[in-house]
Amino acid sequence: MWKDFFYFSKSERRAVLFLLTLLFVFICMWVLFPVKEEETLEQDQEGIEEIKNFLAGVHEMEERQSLQYSYDKPKKRKVVLAAFDPNSADSIDFLQRGLPPFIAHTILQYRRAGGKFRTADDFSRVYGLSSEEFKILKPYIRIAEVFRRKQDTLHAVKKMRKDTLAVYKYPEGTLVDLNEADTTELKKIPGIGSGIARMIVAYRNRLGGFYDTAQLKEVDYVNEDMLKWFKLENSSIHRINANKAGLDKLRSHPYMNFYKAKVIMEYRRKKGKLKSLSQLSLYEEFTEKDLERLSYYLTFD
Repeated sequence: MWKDFFYFSKSERRAVLFLLTLLFVFICMWVLFPVKEEETLEQDQEGIEEIKNFLAGVHEMEERQSLQYSYDKPKKRKVVLAAFDPNSADSIDFLQRGLPPFIAHTILQYRRAGGKFRTADDFSRVYGLSSEEFKILKPYIRIAEVFRRKQDTLHAVKKMRKDTLAVYKYPEGTLVDLNEADTTELKKIPGIGSGIARMIVAYRNRLGGFYDTAQLKEVDYVNEDMLKWFKLENSSIHRINANKAGLDKLRSHPYMNFYKAKVIMEYRRKKGKLKSLSQLSLYEEFTEKDLERLSYYLTFD
C-alpha cells in the first residue's frame, strides 16, 4: 500500500497526509480528554437550578412591587347613608355619605363664609352636587334648630313688654314710614321695644331699604299684626352695582349668598358686564323669587 502511495500525485499525497493528521489529532483528544457524562449531567443540573432560582427571585420581586402598588392606591371609602346635619357635619361625615372631597371642601368654605342651610332643599344648591346625589341624601338630612335665638323666649317677651310700657305709644291708626323711622320712633309702636326696633333698623341697613312692608316679617319677632302700623312713602332704596361690587359685598345682602355672588363674579369674568337680571335666570342658583326680590336691589350701570 505504501508503494502505491508514492505513485500518487503531489496534491493527492498532501490530501492523504492531511486526513491522517486529523485522525491522529482526534484520537489524541479522545484519549487525553475523555467525555465524562456524569460531570456533564451534574453541570447541566446545576445550571438548571441556577435558572430556577433566578426566575423565583424575579417572581418574588414582582409580587413585592404588586403589593406595594396595591398599598399605595387609596382605599375606596365605604358609603354610610345615615342622618347628618349639613350645618355641623365635618368633612369625614360628608365623605362617608359618598360626596367627593371637592364638594365637602365647598360646603365647609360656604359655612366659614357665614352660609347656613335652613332647609333640606337648600342643600341641593351646593355647587357640584348633582340632582341624583341630592335625591339619595335628602331623606337623611336633618336641620337642627340652630337658627332660633338661644336666649329664653319668655325672658325676651317680658323685656319687650317692659320696654313697651316705658315709652309713649302711638294711638291706633298711626302710620310710620318704614324706611325713615329710627329706633326711637319704632319703639312708639305697640308691641315693639328696643330689641325689635334695633333688629328692624339693622335689617333695613343690610337690605338697603324696604320696598314692601311685608318684608318686615323677615325680622325675628315681627308678626302680621305689626304691619298695620307702617307705610312706605319714601321708597328710595340703596342699590348694589352688580358689575362693580366685590364678592363680600354681594354675598352680604340678605337675598344673596356665596353661590349667587360667585355666579355673578364668574359671569363678569367670562362674559363681561351684566345688563339685566334676565341674564342670570339660566343659572340654577337663582330662582324666580330671587330674581324678583333682587330686582329692587341690584343695578347694572
